[in-house]
Amino acid sequence: MLSNCANQLPPGGGDVDKTPPQITEVYPANETTNFSDDHIEFDFSEYVVKSSLTDAFFISPSIEGKLEYSWTGKGVDINFPAPLKKDVTYVITIGTDLVDRNNRNRMKESYTLTFSTGNKIDKRIISGKVYNDKPDGILIFAYKKDGEKEIDPMADKPEYISQTGLDGSYKIAGLAAGTYRLFAIRDQFKDYLFQPSQDEYSAPSKDTKLAESDSAATGINFMITKRDTIPPRLLSATMTDRNHIIAEFSKQIDSTIISKNNFYIYDSTAQNKIIPDYVFKGTLKPTEIVLALKTEIPVQNDAFLFADNLKDEYGNIFKEDVSRMTISDREDTSKPGIIRTVPGNRVGNADFINQDFSFYFSDGFDSSVAKKGITFTDTLGNSEKYNIKFLDDGTFTIIPLNPLGTNKDYRIKLDLSKFVDLSGNHFDTTFVYKFKTISGIDFTGLSGNVLNYNKAENPILVLQGTGGRKMKYELKPDNEGSFNFVRIVPGSYRLWLFYDVNANDKYDYGWPFPYKPAEQFFYYGGELNLKARWTLTDLKFDLGAKDKN
Repeated sequence: MLSNCANQLPPGGGDVDKTPPQITEVYPANETTNFSDDHIEFDFSEYVVKSSLTDAFFISPSIEGKLEYSWTGKGVDINFPAPLKKDVTYVITIGTDLVDRNNRNRMKESYTLTFSTGNKIDKRIISGKVYNDKPDGILIFAYKKDGEKEIDPMADKPEYISQTGLDGSYKIAGLAAGTYRLFAIRDQFKDYLFQPSQDEYSAPSKDTKLAESDSAATGINFMITKRDTIPPRLLSATMTDRNHIIAEFSKQIDSTIISKNNFYIYDSTAQNKIIPDYVFKGTLKPTEIVLALKTEIPVQNDAFLFADNLKDEYGNIFKEDVSRMTISDREDTSKPGIIRTVPGNRVGNADFINQDFSFYFSDGFDSSVAKKGITFTDTLGNSEKYNIKFLDDGTFTIIPLNPLGTNKDYRIKLDLSKFVDLSGNHFDTTFVYKFKTISGIDFTGLSGNVLNYNKAENPILVLQGTGGRKMKYELKPDNEGSFNFVRIVPGSYRLWLFYDVNANDKYDYGWPFPYKPAEQFFYYGGELNLKARWTLTDLKFDLGAKDKN
């Protein structure tokens, strides 16, 4: 009676489940020999999302056919499609893509089960780490080299696969003696093939050799990147008015190197070739740019936009491409105005050394006239000397020629009557850009020595911000290995070094096929917290330590 009369309430709330799922029991036991069964079993500490297990399950060497999963509560039986090969060590890896059902917590690190269908276990291991802002869930493809046959991860599925944990660590176990080539791939489609158009990757700096006497190869590390190999294409050309064309591309174009010489309009009705007067980025989405032309095209004519020798952010270049234009006879009445400044207006943290000031306009203008409308002074009216660099026909950067004063106010004035578009539109006002320089006392620094390095390999040190911070400083250690980073913005950093073998001043990630090795790199152990007004000194960066590729 009391039970029937009581109020029926939902369970009380509690702490959010943040515990990752774990594997509590397996069959067969790890390192079982002479295994001849047709299935394996796993029990988990909690209910898991069934589909996530299929994404996280890897078997090496790979087998032909489709696995069958049979679930009972928190456990699963995995049945093989055919008998396993004789006298082979198999490694089952359950990666960090496995998530629990309650709060989709991921496995903290990959789990490895090793067994053999013969009377011995191959126990050699390759391990390392992937360095990336999001290092978990990356697949490590491993191929055992067979003579001189070239390995192509775009066509050949790997014999061995592992997946990185939350900190980027990975391990490939159960390996026989031999030479292995590894690749780090963020396999978006989970098809176990490298797709250059979508997958991030890294090639190794060299192959990994495991001798009969070896038990492990450690510190086989990677940094991954994206390298798109598909050239951009011109998709459409639309006139918004009789003086402006929006050109849309299949991907973002490097707008810092475009000019009117990359384009021309062909009026097929009038048989007239027209070169645009201005080309600029404007306020459009990343895949679009603007062309401005003074020559009017009759709306009834047929016209085509030709684009040539344009490059995307990955360096892919397309040659002549063409798109039929949508023509407009609408009058242009918009005045060119400032749409963005870098740094932002009225900032108080502009540097007094090596600080540039960029101004982005909504339309193109005659740069020779616009230059006459620019003044750069301090608040007392004293003029500052500067250079001006035009990034395109609607964007320019002002570069001070001399160091500015510390903790001092400045003004850059733009007489907008000098910024006139092709239709004669302009504002009759003056835009005042105000900024204040920093005092210079809040910087930090880092100095020390690199040990056990090869100076002949052209080493470059990199101090790189963590947690999404884009701060990055580079220098070369001197002949004794000493280095000194100065005028560093305070914050958390990682310190690493690479051998710039091809002397192009940037780290090269290599390429999977045809194989081109990545440049060798080394990471200093942990994050460095560099505090304002305090220089961290006497740091010893030993390249002989294990944390290297």
